[in-house]
Amino acid sequence: MGLTGEQWAAIFSVAILLLDITIRVVAIIVVPRNRRPTAGMAWLLAIFFLPFIGALVFLLIGNPKLPKARRAKQAEVNRAIREATHRVERVSDTSSWPSWFEGVVRMNRNIGALPLIGSNSASLIGDYAGSLRAMTDAIRVARHYVHVEFYIFALDPTTAPLFDALADAVARGVRVRVLLDHVASARTSTYRKTLRRLTAMGAEWHLMLPVQPFRGRYQRPDLRNHRKILVVDGDVAFMGSQNVIDRSYNKRSNLRRGLKWKELVARLEGPIVSGLDSIFASDWYLESGERIELWEAAFDQPAAEQDLDCQVVPSGPGFSTENNLKLFLALLYAAKQQIIITSPYFVPDESMLYAISGATQRGVHVELFVSEVGDQALVYHAQRSYYEALLRAGVRIYMYKAPYILHSKHFSIDEDVAVIGSSNMDIRSFELNMEVSLLVRGASFVREMRAVEEQYRAESRELTLEEWQQQPLRSTVLDNLARLTSALQ
Repeated sequence: MGLTGEQWAAIFSVAILLLDITIRVVAIIVVPRNRRPTAGMAWLLAIFFLPFIGALVFLLIGNPKLPKARRAKQAEVNRAIREATHRVERVSDTSSWPSWFEGVVRMNRNIGALPLIGSNSASLIGDYAGSLRAMTDAIRVARHYVHVEFYIFALDPTTAPLFDALADAVARGVRVRVLLDHVASARTSTYRKTLRRLTAMGAEWHLMLPVQPFRGRYQRPDLRNHRKILVVDGDVAFMGSQNVIDRSYNKRSNLRRGLKWKELVARLEGPIVSGLDSIFASDWYLESGERIELWEAAFDQPAAEQDLDCQVVPSGPGFSTENNLKLFLALLYAAKQQIIITSPYFVPDESMLYAISGATQRGVHVELFVSEVGDQALVYHAQRSYYEALLRAGVRIYMYKAPYILHSKHFSIDEDVAVIGSSNMDIRSFELNMEVSLLVRGASFVREMRAVEEQYRAESRELTLEEWQQQPLRSTVLDNLARLTSALQ
């Protein structure tokens, strides 16, 4: 005699209960392992409140590292860079360095493989259209090769001249290689058009971190390559915060709100161009399997006028440590006079909060530039949840006025050390994104960055603790909920 419906229902209920208990017990064992305590607690809360959905999401995005084979290739690349750049350091008079600077340089070399190198020049471009023109002009005079690597690389009316310059370069025999992040670029409205244009012009291109499971190419789907690099002939390079797309990102919601992105790009000449080229060569090898041999002439570029000491610091889930976070923390603790941070997505971890509050307590002047409005709701509200603690610690917060999104990413301390690059100061950039940062020591460069910061200050309004305490309860609740989700890494 078969089981009745009630008996089947009872068996099903018991099975669900046992599975629920099993998920919770296994989560306690698996989730906290090799994970930040805050992230582990956030994942456990998600799984305990929604065990089946939480466990499924954890299986999809719970591992913040790239696949083992990919990490092994990154380690192979790092070893090759260290061997090829052994004893290539060529820097200015080390007697003028701050006492702590050598230790930071050594740390970056150990974790990121690349050396500090001197005799460089750098200029900052804060005009969105101006930076695209400068990159286009550099491509137009390319003689040997152009290396393009961007998180978002999209053909539209704003970027069409740059694509035309690439096509002209190919036509005159210049080798053009292009890397673009798969998921980020695929979300643009002109993704297919962009790929067809690259193919038609004869450029070689590959997707970075592709999510193509049916082609055997898959990793955690929200691990992204967030770098923005352009190198021409090994002579000039561009890097910073700006993607190659219209400043509205061609999104209806942005156009409706009138949002426009504000960026900062560094144009570089001198031996440090080889450092950025090595990042491109590494990513090209990781995505295509093809090696680009740069090392015969690596770091042999002639000395540039400014004589800046520069070091490229790559970071991301292919490395065993959070290279960018370690660099930022080292500088925060080293600062003696002032710290000025610009980050569109500022969601610090506990270590960074301690470093910032410790800086203000020892008398260091600290300023933070953020946007008045946000383009990503969760990150925007998570960021806001830290404002009260920062204001109480003595940090001066400047909010860049709408409708602009201040997307620049840079950081300066005292009078002669700065960092610029693609990295935000949030958990995503520290753990999930492949980023590139440039450490620069040189008073002339910092003076130019100070001028940029002064412009931001003139176009921002300062947030006060009194104003912040008038926030409605609903905003506080949203901010705190978003803060909890930010730890799910």
